[in-house]
Amino acid sequence: MNINPNSEKPIFIQIAEQLEDSIFTGVFPEETKIPSTNEISALFNINPHTVLKGMNILVDEEIIYKKRGLGMFVKEGAVGKIRQKRQGQFYEQYIASMIEEASKLHMTKEEVIALVERGYDNE
Repeated sequence: MNINPNSEKPIFIQIAEQLEDSIFTGVFPEETKIPSTNEISALFNINPHTVLKGMNILVDEEIIYKKRGLGMFVKEGAVGKIRQKRQGQFYEQYIASMIEEASKLHMTKEEVIALVERGYDNE
């Protein structure tokens, strides 16, 4: 995890995003324990309440859950929820603006698809 205290993005958001990414990439598999608020706060020298605020975002999104007396765990189905969320964000951040720009350029759907396919071919 990397937390940038100089970022414009609030630290609690960075924590939520970093934990989410670690879950999505398999660092913390479903039904396994994640580091405690105290462990994360000590690691980055930040307030435990800030860490908890970030974790609570993931609790609200049903990505992680608390086992009383044991800590926070990754919820079963979390990876699917994260994938679905990110696909929606991908559409909003990239696809919608791409289609808007393609429309300004008077490009057809087929021309846009051809460009996307060319991008995949160049990988």
